[in-house]
Amino acid sequence: MSQMLDKQQTQLKLDQLNEALSSGTFMQVRRMLNSLSAPNVAALLESSPPKNRRVIWQLIDKEQQGEVLTWLNEEIQSQFLKTMDADQLAEITDELDDDDIADILQNLPDTVIEEVLSSMSELDRLRVEQMLSYDEDTAGGLMNTDTITIHPRVTLDVVLRYLRMHKELPPTTDCVFVVNNDDQLVGLLPIAKILTTDPAVSVREVMVTDVQSIPAEMPANEVANLFERYDWITAPVVDPNGKLLGRITVDDVIDVIIDEADHSLMSMAGLTEEEDVFAPTLKVVPLRAVWLGVNLITAFMASWVVGQFEGTIQKVVALAVLMPIVAGMGGVAGTQTLTIVIRGLALGQITRHNSRWLLGREIMVGLINGFAWAVVVGTVSTYWFSDIKLGFVIAGAMVINMLVAALAGALLPLLMKRMKIDPALAGGVILTTFTDCMGFFAFLGLATWFYL
Repeated sequence: MSQMLDKQQTQLKLDQLNEALSSGTFMQVRRMLNSLSAPNVAALLESSPPKNRRVIWQLIDKEQQGEVLTWLNEEIQSQFLKTMDADQLAEITDELDDDDIADILQNLPDTVIEEVLSSMSELDRLRVEQMLSYDEDTAGGLMNTDTITIHPRVTLDVVLRYLRMHKELPPTTDCVFVVNNDDQLVGLLPIAKILTTDPAVSVREVMVTDVQSIPAEMPANEVANLFERYDWITAPVVDPNGKLLGRITVDDVIDVIIDEADHSLMSMAGLTEEEDVFAPTLKVVPLRAVWLGVNLITAFMASWVVGQFEGTIQKVVALAVLMPIVAGMGGVAGTQTLTIVIRGLALGQITRHNSRWLLGREIMVGLINGFAWAVVVGTVSTYWFSDIKLGFVIAGAMVINMLVAALAGALLPLLMKRMKIDPALAGGVILTTFTDCMGFFAFLGLATWFYL
């Protein structure tokens, strides 16, 4: 209930701020802006047209600009980064965590990155450089280096005194990591154990040694799957020698999950997950034109198939009326299978060991649904056009296309995954083309055989 009230109050503030911005009362806007949290200011920027964004950004306090940047999507973040020189960037990112700085720097040219890094202390620079050495979509790119480490030989009393020396613990700290003299991870010690165990006991006696660490090169989506499976709050990241590099926290994983969901949704339309809702017209047009061109080519392919049976259509006009039914049913059936398989691949549930079973299941589903709906469509078509041959033609085409759709929907993402192509990006277009062409070919081919 309190979360709902907070959300309503936040939305009310955002509405008031938009009204003040429209009326030109910039002093009021500045006060309201700097009373909001960084995520809410970022949300306001993302939901504002470009002209208003520039005004809002100038009104944000310098001390808050760095944190706001970390909450913006990459497209809008890069728009503001282009307006800053290295000194300005170093100033506003000075208080940020190392992983947030690394995320921001990845969107900049190498020359600017070098300038920003040169302005940091040696320790901070080494930490950021280490994170920049990993791809942003890997565990190494996700991790942050704000870890607390201890040695197994010390007592819990020493650990407590060591923790009290810190002004504050890193956010989302549920444990401290136990390392040997070579900084190799040997276990972890939950905070709860420190608070509830005899202080005279050594760390070695109570630490958890059955720890699943995350290799720095592990893809981000696999990291997210592990967090979901084991309900982790934090997890250690190690190099190939088992040396502790940093940790990944659940809030970083939530970002990955949201990005994956956005990617899947936007890819179906040929767009990126960083697409700016309020991007300028001239920037949006070419991005969408490419995908429209691809779809136009596939439409011509389907039209070519239909054109091969022009004589049949002229003799049996009812075929033109019924063609979309066969193609449409195949498209929907194929999309259902495609979506299930892409989701299974994303979650790591489908492997080469179980893909054959899944393919067999989808074939059976396609056949059963094909026969069931063939009876329905065939009966309706026979009654509608008073032509039993037409009913058999569309029924046969329905079975063929539903079977082909099931096969294509299951095999396409598996083949594309093997070819290192994102199934979410191109799978839908290829599937639609395939089911349309096959549906038209089966329907018109059977009609030619029956009527000519």
